[in-house]
Amino acid sequence: MLHIYNTLSRREEPFETIEPGVVRMYVCGPTVYASSHIGHALSYIVFDVVRRYLEYKGFNVRHVQNFTDVDDKIINRSRELGIPWDELSARYSDEFLRDMDALNVKRAHEYPRASAVIEDIVADIARLIEMGNAYPLDGDVYFRVLSDPDYGKLSHRRLDEMNAGARVEVDERKEHPMDFALWKGAKPGEPAWDSPWGPGRPGWHIECTSMSTRSLGPQLDIHGGGNDLIFPHHENEIAQSEQLTGKAPFARYWMHNGWLLLNNEKMAKSEGNVLSIDNVVEKYGADAYRIFVLSSHYRRPLNFSEEAVVSAATVAERLATAVEGAEVGADTTAYAEDRAEFEAAMDDDFNTSRALAVLYRLATESNRLRSSEQDESGAASLLRELGSVLGLRLERWEVSAVGVEPFVDLLVQIRKELRGAKQFALADRVRDGLRELGVSVEDSPQGTKWRFER
Repeated sequence: MLHIYNTLSRREEPFETIEPGVVRMYVCGPTVYASSHIGHALSYIVFDVVRRYLEYKGFNVRHVQNFTDVDDKIINRSRELGIPWDELSARYSDEFLRDMDALNVKRAHEYPRASAVIEDIVADIARLIEMGNAYPLDGDVYFRVLSDPDYGKLSHRRLDEMNAGARVEVDERKEHPMDFALWKGAKPGEPAWDSPWGPGRPGWHIECTSMSTRSLGPQLDIHGGGNDLIFPHHENEIAQSEQLTGKAPFARYWMHNGWLLLNNEKMAKSEGNVLSIDNVVEKYGADAYRIFVLSSHYRRPLNFSEEAVVSAATVAERLATAVEGAEVGADTTAYAEDRAEFEAAMDDDFNTSRALAVLYRLATESNRLRSSEQDESGAASLLRELGSVLGLRLERWEVSAVGVEPFVDLLVQIRKELRGAKQFALADRVRDGLRELGVSVEDSPQGTKWRFER
């Protein structure tokens, strides 16, 4: 049975859904003011694998992921670039989806945007005011944290231990320092919508409550995001959602992935220490980056290094070679133990590093059978199937070098002719020269193949 570590309880729990066979999964999406980076990609790969495995287990997964398209950072960036805020957010939303496609991340069933649910947000805020959970203040509206006796249960901190910090509004007018904004009164030059409290725009936290409840109902099975969202964002989501709907828990399982580090520092657009998704995919391949991410447990921090991703790229090549040319849909009964071991690993809070070890073993077996001219199709077929659960395409990847490939083909052909003429010393010089240029040449009874090394 699948067990998931729940941030709320701080322990692994057996996975049971609100509705049998159905999973309502909400994942916090990006704030679209700039290009997404590989730290964002880590999180979305993790939850893509969660979804894929649940679907493999037979669940009907309803996956919703938002875009935060109204935000201080978006407004400030649009001013810097001199373009409308909605044009900026649309540009980076589209780019994000292209990046996810490149990484083979399944598209969510729905991508709600904050700007498209303003009426719902206003209605939810009005309801919170009516119930005494929120109060208007000079055009703003704040959530009253003291109205929620369980506030702090996700981050496991008491109110008297909390200090206002990043993305927490500091305002001496508030009833309590930790009261957070549900509605922000309009400032000159900012996008604004009408409301009973005057023109303005929603706060960061309320948008997710309004979008998730409209798309998935008052309670979720899984709510996901990065560790940095536990407080204040997800803590505030719980408070406003449970007070608004009168149903608890808001989410049965809170899943949070660890940060991606670069030189042992958290990767963040605000810090400027980011690597773009498209550059990493182009350089190493999508499967390589996925294997790098999945080689570690999703809750742990992961340090990005060239050496680690190159190693993952080598593994990706090995897996792709093992299924190349093999029969599709072959009988996998003989490998029932391998399937069971893969499932046991994934049932243990999505232990993808152990699951990958099963794929490595299947690749070794497939290559062994092929080299001894035995039928490798069963091992290769299961490798394909389980690789797909991890989002791996298992296609041989080659670096972009369209203008170079014909010349490599020519040199390989010349080497073949030299070997045929028994000029082995010259043939070896060609092979060694290609290796120095990053091209590996492999001879087999079926012929000669070459590939770019990483």
